[in-house]
Order: sequence, then structure tokens, then C-alpha cells
Amino acid sequence: MAAISVRLPDQLESRLATEAEIEGKGRSEVARDAIADYLTRREQERFMAEMVAEARAAYATDAIRHEAVEISEAFQALEAEPTSNTENDEKWWK
Repeated sequence: MAAISVRLPDQLESRLATEAEIEGKGRSEVARDAIADYLTRREQERFMAEMVAEARAAYATDAIRHEAVEISEAFQALEAEPTSNTENDEKWWK
């Protein structure tokens, strides 16, 4: 495992120490978890931004926009049909 050194303002270090104590973990473990969460969130934000950009580009094309509406309408029609699974009323995509 690689080691890094990070300088923290006193207030942030105090918050880190408090959180570590509450969680019963070391400060390094809390910092690792926080960094991992931050990196995951940033990756997801970039992915979503790429998806939005792609959707905007695609929907600028009339043919793609028309096809998307047709697909949406087909799914809405399927959703309105009764299902044989009466035990589970959740949507299939959840």
C-alpha cells in the first residue's frame, strides 16, 4: 500500500479525529474511505455528464428523437398491461 502525506487545517484534522473516534476507526482508515467515496462520486459525475452530452447530441437528430418517443410509448403500453406476478407490484427496472 502506498503512503502519502497530507497537510490538513487544524479544524479539518479535528473533525477527522472526531469522526475516527465515533466510528472506532483510525484516522487513516476514515481518510481512505473519504477519498474513495470522493473519487467514486467524481467518476459518477463525469459519467453522467458524458451521458447528458451524448443524449443532447442524439436528441438533436430528429430520427433519434422520434425513435426514443416510440420506445417510450411502447414501454408505457407494456407498463399499463396487467402482469401475472401479483406478489410483487414493483416496476421491473427497480
